[in-house]
Amino acid sequence: MHISAIQALRAYLQGDGAVILPEMELLLFALGILLIDRWIAAREKYWNAVLALAGIFFSGVTLWLLRGRVEQARSDSAGDPIVLGFHDTAIVDPMFLFFAVIFLVATAMVILLSVRYMEIEEEQHGKYYALLLFACVGMLIMASGIDSIVLFLGVEVMAMSLYALTGVLRREKGSREAALKYLLLGGFSSGVLAYGFSLLYGIFGTTSVGRMGAMLDFGARRGLQFGGFNGWLVILAFLVIVVALFFKIAAVPFHQWAPEVYEGAPTPVAAFVSAAAVVAVFALLLRLFLFVFLYAHDAWVHLIAGVALVSLLWGSFAALRQRNLKRMLAYSSVVHVGFLLLGFVAGNESGFVGVAYYLIAYVFMTLGAFAVLTVLRQKDSSGEELDDVNGLFQRSPATAVVLVIFMMSLAGIPPTAGFLGKYYIFQALIEAKHPWIAWAAAASVLPGIYYYLRLVVRAWKKPGSYAPRLAMGSAEAVVLGVTLFVSLAAGLYAEPFKRLAHYAFGL
Repeated sequence: MHISAIQALRAYLQGDGAVILPEMELLLFALGILLIDRWIAAREKYWNAVLALAGIFFSGVTLWLLRGRVEQARSDSAGDPIVLGFHDTAIVDPMFLFFAVIFLVATAMVILLSVRYMEIEEEQHGKYYALLLFACVGMLIMASGIDSIVLFLGVEVMAMSLYALTGVLRREKGSREAALKYLLLGGFSSGVLAYGFSLLYGIFGTTSVGRMGAMLDFGARRGLQFGGFNGWLVILAFLVIVVALFFKIAAVPFHQWAPEVYEGAPTPVAAFVSAAAVVAVFALLLRLFLFVFLYAHDAWVHLIAGVALVSLLWGSFAALRQRNLKRMLAYSSVVHVGFLLLGFVAGNESGFVGVAYYLIAYVFMTLGAFAVLTVLRQKDSSGEELDDVNGLFQRSPATAVVLVIFMMSLAGIPPTAGFLGKYYIFQALIEAKHPWIAWAAAASVLPGIYYYLRLVVRAWKKPGSYAPRLAMGSAEAVVLGVTLFVSLAAGLYAEPFKRLAHYAFGL
């Protein structure tokens, strides 16, 4: 009996279980953190972060092993580099592996940023690190799902974890209010998303995104518009789904929650929402567009272009008025979402590869910017106001130097990764015969140069009030080093990162 159980478990882990093994490992470590946290003393709470990083490590090793199975599938006679499981509702393919690595790296860096920050806030609880892992599980499900039910499950696992993380500072009124606003608007968008998926089920008679794409492809080969299905219903389903997802990524005009949530949430959580959560929604968008909505590209391209351009302009001019750094970075995120949506407007190979490259650059330069804010957070300073940057060079020359690089990358100034990310998007738009959109997007860069570089001027030129040198933990130094390296390396030598972007689409 005992041997049979072991054999059954081994068979499961070699079959369907292998497809979700990275998620299961994160889940087990999260549950372990919740249990162990009850027995460890206050001075030993750092073990929660250590266990969370261990879960990230083991999940990463499993991803590497899954990559071997994907490459083996590529070399087989079928030639499709995919591994399917759970009745074809979950997939491991190059796109999943690409996004999964981003999620794990982003989560690991947020964990490192959280150690000293949460000690200052006196909220070093195991539930915080467990929620980070739960959110990462949701993101992995969003990247691997090819069934609308699985995708919705992933969105909700991620969203519910983020709601709790936003309000984790129980003594801070702003944190509680931000969590409530995030919950209400996020719950509304989830309801809209569920309705959109139900419309897709009504149109195609299946919840499988893969089967929907196969039906549309079959109809397109026969010369049928919208694959022979009711075009108005397909467009309506598209509109409902993208409206719900625009809430999740804070695209204009569905961005109202972002500044308040970023300001009220702990700085590492704001970094997590801004970087990893946005990338997770774009992973879901890419799945839906490549499988389903790409066949109706001409019907929705002008809508996406309008939302993208309005996000660029509104986000840029709103950021000019901000004196709170986290609110400024919230509007910065709105601007970058606009640039990413332009890759979908192009709708060609260059556009999607440009989106993948931009996401790499976006994650690291955004996490780097928030890492600077965590360094600014001291016992006697929140580090979140514009005046807190004054005289940064005198207080911490290294932090002032990396601040320059991150602001240059966010603004799109060469030779940083942010510049090349924007360049690839512009190139894709020109190839797709949308030069006027490319010019309008390029013009929106100018306000960003001002509000990013004003931080540099304050840090280097403007004298600040007397304050002791900044205390930087070793974990924060690691995050700053990694994000700085990628932000520069991807701009100075982009070829390896472009290969990763191509790999995501099996190219």
